[in-house]
Amino acid sequence: MSTAYDLASLDMAGTTIDENELVYRVLESTVASAADTAIPAELLGRWKGTSKWEAIQGLLAGLGRPSTVPEVDAVFERFSADLITAYRETPPTPMPGVLDLFADLRGRGIKVALQTGYSAPIAAAIFEGLGWSVGSGEQHTVDALVTSDLVAASRPAPYLIFHTMEATGVRRVDRVLAAGDTPNDLGAADAAGARFKVGVTSGAFTEEQLRKAPHTHILGGVAGIAKLA
Repeated sequence: MSTAYDLASLDMAGTTIDENELVYRVLESTVASAADTAIPAELLGRWKGTSKWEAIQGLLAGLGRPSTVPEVDAVFERFSADLITAYRETPPTPMPGVLDLFADLRGRGIKVALQTGYSAPIAAAIFEGLGWSVGSGEQHTVDALVTSDLVAASRPAPYLIFHTMEATGVRRVDRVLAAGDTPNDLGAADAAGARFKVGVTSGAFTEEQLRKAPHTHILGGVAGIAKLA
């Protein structure tokens, strides 16, 4: 069966999982505590969708606070522990229609990979809570998972998307759909040269905000990408 793309490279929080922006609330509170000052909304928004380590470094620097590697590492360690605890207390849930979407796409021979600004331990904790798994075959939820600690730079750099291509054996970027809920997700899709650059309004940004970023489609939720296949 002919399809419009061979790989759906999808963001996690706000796109395929609903965690009510808990990650950004924990990020904001952890960095604000470390910096002993409030974080302006515009500064926080600039770092949504990126590696959380890079976000902490950028937020500290933006607040005029020390942001050397050891200092960022210390804040990141506190953030990671607090976030894992928060997710255990309030587990994320799949976005509406996501599991049916995964099964539908994979049934048509389209690879499904998740790529995220989370580190591997946080992503693993989320997968454990959801009962999701990675691997080929219908007994698994998705074909691949790539976390921010596996790439040289997170979004809007294209490396997360490229790594999902490597992990799934997809060689042509013009056969890739990349979707996410932040302008940084769309920036990464554009930098990668993805055929479809899909913004979804189920997460941290509005349709008006997403339309300012490079895109081919803006959808209410990621389940809608099934119609593009």
